[in-house]
Amino acid sequence: MTRARGPAGMLVSLAALGALVALAACMGDLDPAWQLDHDRIVVVRATPPGIAAGDTSTIDALLAGKGAPTSVAPPELAMVVSPASLSDVLAFDGGRWTVTAPGEDRLAAARAELSLDPGAPIPLVVGVAYANQRLVATKTVLLGQAADNPALVNVMIDGRPAGDAALTVGKLVKVPLSIDADDAIYDVEWLTSCGTMHDFDLPAAYLEVEAKDPDAGELAVVLRDASGGVAWHVWQIHAE
Repeated sequence: MTRARGPAGMLVSLAALGALVALAACMGDLDPAWQLDHDRIVVVRATPPGIAAGDTSTIDALLAGKGAPTSVAPPELAMVVSPASLSDVLAFDGGRWTVTAPGEDRLAAARAELSLDPGAPIPLVVGVAYANQRLVATKTVLLGQAADNPALVNVMIDGRPAGDAALTVGKLVKVPLSIDADDAIYDVEWLTSCGTMHDFDLPAAYLEVEAKDPDAGELAVVLRDASGGVAWHVWQIHAE
């Protein structure tokens, strides 16, 4: 039986992790999709998201926690879900989960397994688990084709360019948020644990800290592209 091993030596079967991923996909979530004050995997990242034969990609994720700040961490457990013939390209080494694209002969065999055209990139689907397997997700890494994660361009918060410093915004006002991203090409997601987010899945959104809302926390933006590339930034934020 195919198994995945985590850094603490834990074992999980392919069927068990697959079942967890399927269950997570079907379960509803009572919290809004933009809520950071919630135990969740915000997004899984492969760096880089596409690799040529012999190259290596590293997997991690942006995590949110109830009553806790966000963090970035490698998976506790990970395994290849598909294609089965490439289950050995994923490895845990030195505290990191990495994918190494095999040679062209094995890439060609995997394309045949998946009925892909010659030379087409191979979507390697990796299942990941966090929080003692309570949080699970999948990440697709493209094999046989180099690709980079996107860049966050021209991020504006409350009419000013967003840097790395903590943010201070007003209460009971609409705080505009924007990023230079074509929504026909990119998926944008704004998230917060301070205030209420509006139009969270559009390049132009706004935040409003209402009287009943928490007036301090974090604000984040996540950018995804069609090749599985991911970028994000998280700011500390306070309303007064």
